[in-house]
Amino acid sequence: MDTIESLGYLKGLIDGLDLDENKKETKVFKAILDVLENLSEDVDCVYDDIEDICDELDAVSEDLSDLEDCVYDDDDDDWDDFDEEYEIECPNCGEIISVDEETVMEGGIECPNCGETLEFEVEFEDEFEEDEE
Repeated sequence: MDTIESLGYLKGLIDGLDLDENKKETKVFKAILDVLENLSEDVDCVYDDIEDICDELDAVSEDLSDLEDCVYDDDDDDWDDFDEEYEIECPNCGEIISVDEETVMEGGIECPNCGETLEFEVEFEDEFEEDEE
């Protein structure tokens, strides 16, 4: 039996007692039934609100999942598109060479045009040193 059915059953039991309407006990029972009816209605409203919130949350979750699929595509190769590239001019032949950050961090590369060894020196700036000045 759910709450509404139980409440109806209780109401029927009290009505079946043929209690005198003028007695204090009867008034108390009626007041208790009124409070229980109000509580039952409030609980039904809360359940309806929770269902609505769950539906909205499911929709937001689906939208977030779609957004994550767009932003964080499972194909890790797409992240290579975000690597920084540098253009370097070979001092020997003047050829402009594009190198990625990984190549720069390795420290050098041969010029594909003339074979000259190009060396890179990487310096990192310390943000804290700049702030202290």
